[in-house]
Amino acid sequence: MPKLKLVTFGCQANELDSARIAGLLALEGYALTEDEREADLIILNGCSIRDKAEQKLYSRLGSFQALKARRPGMRIGVAGCLAQREGESLLRRFSYLDLVVGNGEHLAEIPQLLQVAANRPVAATGEPAGLFPTDVEIHRESRFRAWVGIMEGCDNFCAFCVVPFTRGRERSRPPDDILREVAVLQERGYREITLLGQTVNSYGRKLDPPVSFATLLRRIDRLVAKEMRVRFTTSHPKDVTTDLIETLASLPSVCEHVHLPVQAGASRTLQRMERGYTREEYVKKVCALRKAIPDLAVTTDIIVGFPGESESDFSDTLSLMCEVAFDASFAFKFSPRPNTPAALLTDQVPESLQAQRLAQVLALQDELSLRKNLAMIGKTVEVLVDGDLSKRDSGLAAGRTRQNRIVHFGGGVVQEGILASVKITEATPHHVKGVLTASL
Repeated sequence: MPKLKLVTFGCQANELDSARIAGLLALEGYALTEDEREADLIILNGCSIRDKAEQKLYSRLGSFQALKARRPGMRIGVAGCLAQREGESLLRRFSYLDLVVGNGEHLAEIPQLLQVAANRPVAATGEPAGLFPTDVEIHRESRFRAWVGIMEGCDNFCAFCVVPFTRGRERSRPPDDILREVAVLQERGYREITLLGQTVNSYGRKLDPPVSFATLLRRIDRLVAKEMRVRFTTSHPKDVTTDLIETLASLPSVCEHVHLPVQAGASRTLQRMERGYTREEYVKKVCALRKAIPDLAVTTDIIVGFPGESESDFSDTLSLMCEVAFDASFAFKFSPRPNTPAALLTDQVPESLQAQRLAQVLALQDELSLRKNLAMIGKTVEVLVDGDLSKRDSGLAAGRTRQNRIVHFGGGVVQEGILASVKITEATPHHVKGVLTASL
């Protein structure tokens, strides 16, 4: 039986794509392995959002060159956003590379590409216009949590982002296909699903007839009721509508957590980023969400050092963080991406200043997160137990609340995938600790 090793870099969408590749190649007889030395095929599935992610993939790819020299029959491929953007140039740059495959429907071409790659290097990276086939069984490592892709691509063309170029234009899965996948997961005992898309809340606009994201959530809720938790990521602020807010507040299956990337706190910077909203509009939508859902956790993405970002602009980002009081944030230094408008701007911020600003954002977020977590002490929360989060050397179990907070706890033996009731006793900026009170 041939062996497949997958190496994944990037976001949840990349993780889902790797699961799709594993499921697809299982039909061809491949078994997964963690040991590259015994692999017959290695596929690196890579992100292209930031330069750092690309360099990680290139470094790992380079480490396989000597292995390929010792085992000429081994084949090596690069897939995902990096492959989609770079295309055949990767084959010219890395002579030991056998195949390059892009996103969307291209992933389903891998079995055919491998046949060609037996004789010559091959690439399939035309602009993605379709979706991965729904009849391929996805390889899921977790038996209680699952990614469910609902759409691909993006039509927003933010000034800093390559996603519309690497994942193509926005296209949505038919709702009935999604509901069938969710029904199967429910039958198999899954306790939590996360709906994935580059901008999930713009789902369904191009379907015939159109179907809103709020409508999809209502249909999923009717199907799963209280048997499953439902999450989604990532949302775009401009697509947070009154109907969506009211829907989120009314559905028991939908978790009280919204990841809503703001990217910057100054309206001037947001305009240069071509984000489609102002600071004031963003804050207004967060206030509306929290008014409708009092226990809501709001997390975000922040870019520091976008071209032209002044000290005043950066101060606006810090003040926005305090005003909104984010539960958590993912902050990054601006990374110029090829063929994006932001990469051509002449007023680039020096890397050293970017690093200083990033450190300030991270320190402030730690303060805000600690304040939020301290407020949880004494409360009893529902936790979905997740062995991947456990501190095995401490003997503590771990899981996530509906608000997506990590909880480490003792007080009893619990099985992965069950819901536990935990009383919070301690807090840190990145997780809380507690004691088990009951298994639900």
